[in-house]
Amino acid sequence: MVGRSPSNIYQNPKFRSAIIQAILVFVVFYTFYSLYQTTVFNLEERGIKTSTSFFDQVAPFKVGFSPFLNFELGETTYIEVFYIGVLNTLLVAVLGIIAATLLGFFIGILRSSNNWLAQKFALIYVEIFRNMPLLLQIMFWNFAIFLAFLPPPKQSLEFGAFYLNGRGLQTPVPIVENNFLFKVWLGIIIFSIIASFIFRNWAKKRRDQTGKSLPVLGISIPFIIIIGISSFYILGKPFAVDLPVLGKFNFKGGGQLPLPLFSLWFALTVYTSAFIAENVRAGIASVSKGQIEAARSIGLTRPQMVKLIIIPQALRVIIPPTISQYLNLTKNSSLAMAVGYEEVVAVWANISLNQTGQALIIIAMTIIFFEICSLFTSFILNIYNRRIQITER
Repeated sequence: MVGRSPSNIYQNPKFRSAIIQAILVFVVFYTFYSLYQTTVFNLEERGIKTSTSFFDQVAPFKVGFSPFLNFELGETTYIEVFYIGVLNTLLVAVLGIIAATLLGFFIGILRSSNNWLAQKFALIYVEIFRNMPLLLQIMFWNFAIFLAFLPPPKQSLEFGAFYLNGRGLQTPVPIVENNFLFKVWLGIIIFSIIASFIFRNWAKKRRDQTGKSLPVLGISIPFIIIIGISSFYILGKPFAVDLPVLGKFNFKGGGQLPLPLFSLWFALTVYTSAFIAENVRAGIASVSKGQIEAARSIGLTRPQMVKLIIIPQALRVIIPPTISQYLNLTKNSSLAMAVGYEEVVAVWANISLNQTGQALIIIAMTIIFFEICSLFTSFILNIYNRRIQITER
């Protein structure tokens, strides 16, 4: 057996590629390590020692909005401030993604409508909000619209148990009276939702086999509501609802979604939905006209065509660019400082950094948080994207 000579090994494209990649990885890691060492040295020269010991120190400032963790001035540590900022960022990101998706699909369908008025309205909507800087929109909705036109608490706009005014949205909040029973109740709700998804998949297979469809939503939603209400009373009411009540000057009880959160959510929704609408329009345009004509020939109405024929085929075109819009929305939430919403960049990468001087650790944690959010969102939606792809023989 004749071995390879060194010259033959070096001429192998795979070997050369592996060597080049290994050298590149080494250079990248060495560069980052050198930057880290230089930064640490420069900070120590200024008397700032890079350490995580400040995590357990008490934060000397107040975070006004912390719905998921209790903030007590003089007791909450810096690491808890980071958790509060992360949860506040995730809150506006999740609410924004849901609202922008629904509004974007609606506007995108209008863009593809045969109705001239609806089509032009959607076109104007997209062109206005897509081409206006997001920071300007956030400040416009907060200062020029909501703060200027919403009434004071005494004249709040009432929507049942909800009250909207210049300070925000007053909402009912649950008060847990038995923590164990409350977790049991939540488990029952989650189980009923999972059961509804299983029923939906079964109904879909049954429709494919027999051609007979079942009213999935008409069965699933009442099922979840009945299970939730009945288990609530069977478990002895594990939580109560605290309603907001207008006092002499302000509301007592309940909870408050501050106006900066509402303004940020609204601006992110409107801005991102304009891009999603264009993705939806492009996806609908990619569906073959023969499919639409075939749907008309069997007597399907326009809503039925959109639901059963057009959207399922358009999703494979809609999903990939929409993933990017979800990632952009999450990262764009960092503009919340403009209106005073206390998300992770505001309370951690701004206030906490100024208080502690630990720029290296704080900025690194902020970057890692947004990287994890982006990678997780992309991973989940790419799985969904692969599932809806049309498989060809």
